[in-house]
Amino acid sequence: MLELAILGFLYEAPLHGYVLRRHIAALTGHVRPVAESTLYPAIKRLEKAGLLVRATEPGAVAAPRHVLRPTEEGRRELRRRLADPAQREITDENQWFVLLAFLRHLADPVAQAAVLRRRLAFLEEPTSFFYDGDRPIGAEEVDDPFRQGILTIARATSRAELAWLRDTLASLADVGR
Repeated sequence: MLELAILGFLYEAPLHGYVLRRHIAALTGHVRPVAESTLYPAIKRLEKAGLLVRATEPGAVAAPRHVLRPTEEGRRELRRRLADPAQREITDENQWFVLLAFLRHLADPVAQAAVLRRRLAFLEEPTSFFYDGDRPIGAEEVDDPFRQGILTIARATSRAELAWLRDTLASLADVGR
């Protein structure tokens, strides 16, 4: 998820590490804060793999800044990961939001729709946070008001996302014609 966010934000504009960290924190920080001890090793891995380059630019006030840019290989890698996301990037809500934040960089509406259809198929499967044996339990079956809350919120969120997915898939189909 972190590497996808790094490549995605840098695909949009060259950034130095501090600004990149702020952008990633804004997207994922409420769930998974980004520590420098996590971000900078990930940047180094992407540099070593030839997906990013670092250039030194004069600082606005004092010291020079190291600005990060994706290489052409890094741009291809982002598009590849967007077109063929790992299953956890489809099923994990936080990873899905990171993927969704950059899906517009996948220029082909047919490829975008394929990713959205995977998420749609996942959401259409009956599921719950709680089960009676193998059977998912709905909010109306639970006496605990806190578990009812979890299930009620999850149902509302899923319905909203399903509606958005169906509308967006219809609009992508119109573009693809």
